[in-house]
Amino acid sequence: MTRARGRWPKLDPADSGVEDATLLILQWLAAQGVGAVIRVDAERLREGQPAWTFAASGGPLTNGLRTDGVSVAECMGRALLRLREAGLAVPF
Repeated sequence: MTRARGRWPKLDPADSGVEDATLLILQWLAAQGVGAVIRVDAERLREGQPAWTFAASGGPLTNGLRTDGVSVAECMGRALLRLREAGLAVPF
C-alpha cells in the first residue's frame, strides 16, 4: 500500500486529453437520450488485444455504435469520430 494518504497522483499535462473528458461526454450523451458505456476487458488486455470498448445506442442514433482501442484515449477518440459521423456534434 502506498503512503499517498488519499491524494490523487499529479498527471503530466502532456498526457491529458479526451480521457479527461470521458465522463462529461457520457453525461452529455445521456442528456441527448443516448445510452453509453465505456469498459475495459481484462481478458483481452492479457491477450494483447484492444481492451477498451465504447458502446452507445438510442436517442438520435439510428444504429448503435461500438469502438475499441488499446487505451481510453484511442477508444474515445474513435468514438467521437463515429458519433460525429452519425450526426451527434459532441461539444468536447
